[in-house]
Amino acid sequence: MQQSKAIVLAMFGTTVEPALQGLLAIKAAMEAAYPQTPVRLAFTSNQIRRIWRKRAADPAYQAAHPDIPREILEVQGVLAAIANLQDQGFDALVVQPTHIAPAEEFHDLAAYVRGLSSIRTMKPRWRPFKAIALGRPLLGAYSPERPYADDILIAARALADDAALAHSHSAALVYMGHGNHYFPSGGLYLEFAARMRSLYPDTLTLIGTVEGFPDFAEVLSSLRLHGVQRVVLKPLLIVAGEHATRDLIGPQEDSWLSILSREGFEVIPAIRGLGEQPALAQIFVDHAADAAADAGMELR
Repeated sequence: MQQSKAIVLAMFGTTVEPALQGLLAIKAAMEAAYPQTPVRLAFTSNQIRRIWRKRAADPAYQAAHPDIPREILEVQGVLAAIANLQDQGFDALVVQPTHIAPAEEFHDLAAYVRGLSSIRTMKPRWRPFKAIALGRPLLGAYSPERPYADDILIAARALADDAALAHSHSAALVYMGHGNHYFPSGGLYLEFAARMRSLYPDTLTLIGTVEGFPDFAEVLSSLRLHGVQRVVLKPLLIVAGEHATRDLIGPQEDSWLSILSREGFEVIPAIRGLGEQPALAQIFVDHAADAAADAGMELR
């Protein structure tokens, strides 16, 4: 089957300029792995896209930020990015999310892909897509063919440098995940932390989330239980955006850094988005290849 293939990287997005490096690094890794396959960015957050459109229309902003790529200033949503590729003649797509867990954002994305895949035309040759596939988030999805536990193990192995950093400081490693109030993603986060502890037994690894369970109170309780005195704080987020700079290490009284400092802990921030870590970016590249293979495509 002859196909014209492309990849859509579905990202929540960010408005924090330095944090863009986490997103662009994943795109660069994908392009390096598949140089013959066009890769397009798409931001799933409506609010973030609106902010970038406003910035794109502001000459003063562009003059002050000449390093912002045009693809960010003109970034589209997933449906628009897919439609433009289809209009350009691409009929076999891989939509690869850069989400951490298969929660709300991923389920919405899956609904888009299912809807587009279901389109049937009177004459089969006019179907918009010969194939459209959805890749897995970082910590996997629900699939008997590709168990999520394997993906958690792969992610934990890719974060060996984080554990080594904490170990070098004789510190616990505390991750901040996003979480969700409406989806039970906490079990995946806890399993990830447990896998980190089993791989790197000399480092206590804990995780809390901004929304839902486990929350920061759970982390604080565990730190006290283990008699920890020093903590490395790290975002378990693709980008070190607003949650990292505000909720994790911000100057306000309720940031994790402020609370831990008041409680007597020595805190070492490690504010780097996961997308900036090559081993993590490679996981999304591999997930895109898996999705393509499952759909009968080969990425080149």
